[in-house]
Amino acid sequence: MEKLNYQVLEKSGYQGYILKDAPVKVMQFGEGNFLRAFVDYFFDMSNEKAGWNGKVTLVQPIAAGLTELINEQEGLYTLYLRGSENGQKVNNKRVISVCKDAINPYEKEGFEALLELAKSDDLEYIVSNTTEAGIVYDADTKFDQEPPVSFPGKMTRILFERFKAGKGGLVVLSCELIDNNGQELKKIVNRHIDEWNLGADFKKWVNDEVLFCSTLVDRIVPGRIRDPKEVEEIEKENGYTDPLIDVGEVFGVWYIEGPKELEDKLPFKKAGVNVHVVPEVAPYKKRKVRILNGAHTGFVLGAYLAGFDIVRDCMHDDVVKNYMNKMLQEEIIPILPLDKEDCEKFAAAVEDRFNNPFVDHQLMSISLNSTSKWKARNMPSFLEYVEKFGKLPEVLAMSFAAYIAFYSNEVQRREEDGLVCKRPAGNEYKIQDDKEVLDFYEAHKADDVKTLVHAVMSNVDFWGQDLTAVKDFEETTVKNLTLIREEGAKAAYASVL
Repeated sequence: MEKLNYQVLEKSGYQGYILKDAPVKVMQFGEGNFLRAFVDYFFDMSNEKAGWNGKVTLVQPIAAGLTELINEQEGLYTLYLRGSENGQKVNNKRVISVCKDAINPYEKEGFEALLELAKSDDLEYIVSNTTEAGIVYDADTKFDQEPPVSFPGKMTRILFERFKAGKGGLVVLSCELIDNNGQELKKIVNRHIDEWNLGADFKKWVNDEVLFCSTLVDRIVPGRIRDPKEVEEIEKENGYTDPLIDVGEVFGVWYIEGPKELEDKLPFKKAGVNVHVVPEVAPYKKRKVRILNGAHTGFVLGAYLAGFDIVRDCMHDDVVKNYMNKMLQEEIIPILPLDKEDCEKFAAAVEDRFNNPFVDHQLMSISLNSTSKWKARNMPSFLEYVEKFGKLPEVLAMSFAAYIAFYSNEVQRREEDGLVCKRPAGNEYKIQDDKEVLDFYEAHKADDVKTLVHAVMSNVDFWGQDLTAVKDFEETTVKNLTLIREEGAKAAYASVL
């Protein structure tokens, strides 16, 4: 069977939207699964729905990458968006044609092509997802390296070439998973300008003409299909092979921090896709962390002790599902500084996302580093609720007891990479967290409930404060942990409904 390209696609009888020729308007650092299932999907939809008429050139951010394969396929790849919407199973296929080609800047020819693209009159946007490690200052990065070692170094060099050629500014959309990603990138670019003595005029141009946008991305992208049998069936159905096949969940939202006029410049609003220009990304990040991530950490530890292994199965159990929904609707959403209806819609989408029939999301993988996760995701909601309503939020309080139960259930032994405990069902499981956390729970494995709860709650290193100072919290946690140990986590969850 032939590999996907325009000619092969035509022969296959594909009936979907395809755009073969258009000017390159986007330079994209990153050619991996996430950007191709997220950013490129939104730009592709903009071509179809808004007549945007633009293409993307992908730039390989590290020395090893997919450039050759992308160019072999003329930028084409098949994307499946899968999941659950309003309780219904969804499996949408789309051939993405927004990508023109890819550049490997670690080859001489590729580096020259990168600098050439930087000077293009058609270029409007630079998009990046170079992972959390990408937006960092690296003192070993030099202007005359081909290419500069770090991503901010490459960005500085690209912008300098554009400035020298007398071209206008660009919009930079950073998708890395760090706070204030766009502003952090801008800060390091300015530092390189000063250290490389690139001049006051260039610095002024960068700060006046280039718009660095911080963004928040939200879509789970499992990437490739792992089952060889399913791949075989799909290829047969499609009439071509596609090693670049990509899979993402059907839910996806992108928040871009920028001025109101950026919304009219970008094609997304006109295309009707789930991309929003907002004055500030921070409140939406808070919503995601508190609702989506907070829900995970809030129910998975007790659910695992109750005998569940994957997230989807939890959504098919009334006790666990209602426990999660009560936490979201009655304890988290009421204290968020965002539109209530908007938060409720987001929470409803969370239930659909957790019920994804295509993703077996293991509870044990979510359980990694749950101490810092409960502190970052659940503790702020817990404390703000107490402050606002003057009482304990029942479900969040129970989630804390479930956290202690998970970390202390019949501790068997300490191993180099974890603490081995035993589930009520009898099988062993390994907790993975910081060394100090694991050592603490091993040291307290013989404690009675009251002693253990006091030791955990008064551990300022864990929580940044002494949680025994919160009125009624310690005695409630003792009661909840006793209930989990004596009657099981599911019965304990049911007790707060």
